[in-house]
Amino acid sequence: MSVHGDDVRARGTPRTIGVLGGMGPEATILLMQRILDATPAADDADHIPLLVDSNTQVPSRIAHLIEGMGEDPAPVLAAMTRRLVAMGAAALAMPCNTAHSYAGAVRRAAGDVPFLDMVALTAAAANEAAVTAGPVGLLASPAVEKTAIFADACGTRGVIYPADRDAMLSAIRAVKSGRRDAARPVLDAAAAELAAAGAAVLVVGCSEFSLLSREICAPVPLVDSLDSLTEACVAFARAPAGATPVA
Repeated sequence: MSVHGDDVRARGTPRTIGVLGGMGPEATILLMQRILDATPAADDADHIPLLVDSNTQVPSRIAHLIEGMGEDPAPVLAAMTRRLVAMGAAALAMPCNTAHSYAGAVRRAAGDVPFLDMVALTAAAANEAAVTAGPVGLLASPAVEKTAIFADACGTRGVIYPADRDAMLSAIRAVKSGRRDAARPVLDAAAAELAAAGAAVLVVGCSEFSLLSREICAPVPLVDSLDSLTEACVAFARAPAGATPVA
């Protein structure tokens, strides 16, 4: 019996979320923890079933997008998608903002299974949280600037980035190598810079930075993309059968 069939939902069983993970591993675990924390539950069966492909061998998104070298991650992400769908995922989530540059490949591989788009969800949350009509200040990999995924999602509000792109990239690498203390001052400085430049809201648009998002000194409201994805996962999994998914 399918884990996302109407007969299962009729008994109140949460629908299964398939997670395209491993980009990076800690961010994948953080999404799982936040889903756990956000789910009202009195027993194991109340929690959301997760199928997690923590594939640490997905080709480097930064190498492919910024450096213009290395293997294209899209085929690997598509293969991961097909595996998760075959295993019974009712919706898909990918806790890596930069990897959303390849969201088209994921959607095509997913067929009718909805993809919970973290970038689109975060842009909507940022618009609600913004204190003025100013732009979104983005704390993210330079790769998302190059592919314009957040700029496209935020539309006319616009997006601004810290001036020192290399510092942001170095901060991401510091987090990946377990040196979070080295990344924290970079994020605090970037947040202050963007607020001074007129940002109405800050977005943590890198799931590595989500590991530090509760500690960032933000002069204006801050939206963590991983929180936006968490909320969508919980809402989808717990929605009544036949409900329109957030995707």
